[in-house]
Amino acid sequence: MARGSWNVGILKLFTVCITAMLIASMYIAFSPERLPCNCPEHREGHLPDGIPNPPAHLQHADIDDSKWGPHKMAIIVPFRDRFEELLQFVPHMHNYLNKKKVPHKIYVINQVDNLRFNRAALLNIGFLFSKNQCDYIAMHDVDLLPLNLDLDYGYPQDGPFHVAAPWLHPLYHYKKFVGGILLMTAEHFKLVNGLSNRYWGWGREDDELYVRMNRSHLKVHRPEGIKTGYQTFRHLHDRRKRKRDMNRYFNQAEVGRYRDKVTGLDTVQYDIESTNEVTIDGSPVTVVNVLLNCNKKETPWCVHYEQPSKSRHL
Repeated sequence: MARGSWNVGILKLFTVCITAMLIASMYIAFSPERLPCNCPEHREGHLPDGIPNPPAHLQHADIDDSKWGPHKMAIIVPFRDRFEELLQFVPHMHNYLNKKKVPHKIYVINQVDNLRFNRAALLNIGFLFSKNQCDYIAMHDVDLLPLNLDLDYGYPQDGPFHVAAPWLHPLYHYKKFVGGILLMTAEHFKLVNGLSNRYWGWGREDDELYVRMNRSHLKVHRPEGIKTGYQTFRHLHDRRKRKRDMNRYFNQAEVGRYRDKVTGLDTVQYDIESTNEVTIDGSPVTVVNVLLNCNKKETPWCVHYEQPSKSRHL
């Protein structure tokens, strides 16, 4: 190859490299993460919907919350495929609880298998995973954000405390409802043997937990003096995007009506695939990826079928 042609090739290669570097620099400089945001949830001094942020020194992941009290709460979030909601939930809850000076740690128990979603089993796993670091838990839906700073997230010494009371929750208002956000001490959670592991798909595991607590003579306490009504929480779930799995297979509907005296905290079967410590907008969260195990002879409805049918038999 002639020297002149070789020099031209080198010059072209150099030009391409410089151009690529300039494009990359411009992308980094003007990417959405670097641009200032004037949206309400990012304005200085405010959380979404007007909740004041805590002082800057209370927002860091490495704060020392040991002086806030002798108890520490594990926020257990049963989870699958709802990352848009998680991106809002973790910073909101971390800042909200820091503002209230409630010692806490957030655990997202992420179901990564191909079985149907089992919220109750994930809550049992979250308790087992967190019990050596925290002495009470908040069973917390990822799509429910508290907006009223007067809500109590403190240690529920007198019995289970249902933060998302029927007269405050945006959707569910029946008397025995204990879903959404429920606080329990480690002692009380073990007393009722956690939740039943038989509820695959959406719904009814909370109603069965209510029966467990009642049979164990645990009185459910709820907030008093909260005047914000159904505006007390922000509900993030969009049913048009994420339809709930309400299918019932075999005799699942019939079995789900009765108290489960067999399964619970001491029988949940699972494997931990991985554990990750991450931060979202500076807020720390532990993500535990789990594979649930299913005994198909006991609960054949743990897997999806093409057509739900009452005619299926065990």
